[in-house]
Amino acid sequence: MSIRKNLQDVQARIKKAAEKSGRSESDVQLLGVTKYASDREVQELVCLGVTQLGESRIQDAKKRLQLFPNVKWHFIGRLQTNKVRYCEHFSLIHSLDRWNLAEVLQRRASQWGRVQDVLIQVNVSGEGSKTGLAPREIKDFAEKVLGECPNLRVRGLMTMAPFVEPEETRTFFRETRLTYEGLQEELGVSWDILSMGMTNDFEVAIEEGATLVRIGSALFSKGDSA
Repeated sequence: MSIRKNLQDVQARIKKAAEKSGRSESDVQLLGVTKYASDREVQELVCLGVTQLGESRIQDAKKRLQLFPNVKWHFIGRLQTNKVRYCEHFSLIHSLDRWNLAEVLQRRASQWGRVQDVLIQVNVSGEGSKTGLAPREIKDFAEKVLGECPNLRVRGLMTMAPFVEPEETRTFFRETRLTYEGLQEELGVSWDILSMGMTNDFEVAIEEGATLVRIGSALFSKGDSA
């Protein structure tokens, strides 16, 4: 396994997909998902210049935040309210999906004396196995966060497509992008992150407008579905 070669391959695929959609590869951020990576592999990836990494489990993230303090860490998993106290040093939380979580994040961010960047998670496919708000629920939810949570800064949306053939994900990514664009106009806000696409489908996600892709197994050649 060569992480360097894997990274070069992923970057080339990002560039090709971005150009296909009329954008530059610099318009798409790569988030390395380290859930199944060893510390040595994470170190190698960081040395290769990937400085935005994501974890989906708080216990693992706590250790990694200490080992790699100069990385911008994202939390990408479902966040339990009783684990929010461990989130002080996350650059971005991708999974804001319910009001009680917003309240706890707001309270903690106020105590930390800073504004916490978040993404609202949307469940476009309607799958019961996935968390997130239905597209029709996001406007009211976002308005409430904007109005009542001054220590939270919504940067955009995150979604996960069903695990199907890549081309079959296109409809879900397109709907998420249209929701993302429409909400900014309706709410009078300017967002900059549309987090969608993983190893199985990131090229389609980019073609449909993703600005951030979450890549695990394509970098580390392991069984990570992210």
